[in-house]
Amino acid sequence: MACREHIERTVKECFHAFGGSCLDTPVFERKDVLTGKYGEDQKLIFDLMDQGGEQLALRYDHTVPLARYLAMTGAASPGTPLQKLWQVGKVYRRDNPVMSKGRMREFLQADFDIAGPADAMVPDAELVSLICTILTRLDLGEFTVKINHRKILDGIFEVCGVPADKIRSISSAVDKMDKTPWEEVRKEMTDEKGLSFDVAEAIGVYVKQKGEPFELLDVLSADAKLTANASAKQGLDEMRLFFKYVRAAGMLGRLSFDMSLARGLDYYTGITIEAIVEASAPPGFKANPPVEPSAPAAPKPKPKKKAAAADGEEEEIDESQVGVGSIAGGGRYDHLVGLFARQAAAEGKNVPDLPCVGASIGMDRIFALLLPRWQARGLRAKSTIAYVMAAGDGLLEERIALAGELRAAGLKADYLSKAKPKISAQFAAAEKDEVPFALILGENEIKEGLVTVKEQRWEFVDGVKTKVKDDSAGEKVPRAELVQWLQSRDLYKLALSGEA
Repeated sequence: MACREHIERTVKECFHAFGGSCLDTPVFERKDVLTGKYGEDQKLIFDLMDQGGEQLALRYDHTVPLARYLAMTGAASPGTPLQKLWQVGKVYRRDNPVMSKGRMREFLQADFDIAGPADAMVPDAELVSLICTILTRLDLGEFTVKINHRKILDGIFEVCGVPADKIRSISSAVDKMDKTPWEEVRKEMTDEKGLSFDVAEAIGVYVKQKGEPFELLDVLSADAKLTANASAKQGLDEMRLFFKYVRAAGMLGRLSFDMSLARGLDYYTGITIEAIVEASAPPGFKANPPVEPSAPAAPKPKPKKKAAAADGEEEEIDESQVGVGSIAGGGRYDHLVGLFARQAAAEGKNVPDLPCVGASIGMDRIFALLLPRWQARGLRAKSTIAYVMAAGDGLLEERIALAGELRAAGLKADYLSKAKPKISAQFAAAEKDEVPFALILGENEIKEGLVTVKEQRWEFVDGVKTKVKDDSAGEKVPRAELVQWLQSRDLYKLALSGEA
């Protein structure tokens, strides 16, 4: 479909514009490569087993396979230059699918990662600039890129009294605040994770805060208790640098410094990123709504069951209560490549870490958001420019020849795969795909070296896209000049932009 092609083409063009090189990692890995990297989401990994009994798994994301690849190729070795790598491919999760919202068990992700030595926060700012550029070019409407820092969040947990062995699980609970009321998050912390009520409330004072980057940064930097923590202080200093670089790139207005953004994956070590649009959240929710400490719990919409699930079957989900979710996310993971490299190195050998930062873009989620807008604007499902037809005796060989000439010149052309089709059937096929130019061959045109060209246009009438009536016979164009003539028409330029 043209909409999907448009999304993928736009993303790849931006990847190239930011200096990226293409990489393709395997769809499956050894299971031990993937396990222990995804926190509570590890249960969503698809397990496999080959004929020899080796434990394998489908990739959950592109990041862990990339880290394994970088470790294997010696990217962590001293002197290795900075690399910008991108991947577009399928990933797999044992989640509850909601097809209309782009949430599936097999789905397309596009990743961009920057690996190697660089000055602090420069690659991080570059990555956020890339995400903003892509989402702007895709014209998804207003979007926000939420930003946080794992060191700040870990510092908050330490200051509030969270035991070290509970920090990751508490982080996962906090990450649910974009779709779950604070009272329920606090209940999970106390009832399921074992925190005291007072510690959970102390965490809430911090993680409910979000706002303009420099303003919230100044508020946090003025907190003497927080800045006395080494992890939080380092994170705050890095965020100040980061916001300066993003401001220089002209993207600061797209950012929200959101203290509840945790990203549940275990491998993040620094900045965390998540991009959302208004349609990302379920009905009744807003992305990270501000919650006052004394506010009562907002009622959580209850999913409606479409039908009772039979034994062994999965319960159906009410899609009206499910949002698309974040459309992009990522962060810094400085230890993941080193982890794999040390596993493969000789015992006792010192293997350094490799600084990395990356983000994933949910292509199917973007498609779920963009398709209704695409259809509302009346954009075509195909990009065919010219449809070659015959008036008279079929003229199949002549139609094949002319379509070939157009394709060789770079124009997208098609014809009906029938030896002697009726002219009405040919027009119907062209109109089905809303092809802007009908090229008609007849015996006289072939003898005279001409092609009859009819421009075809569509308009919305009472909300329905309808072909504009045109009783003209078309214009006869010399065949030798046909390509240049088509390319000179305003309709051709509109068709290339998808507007015709």
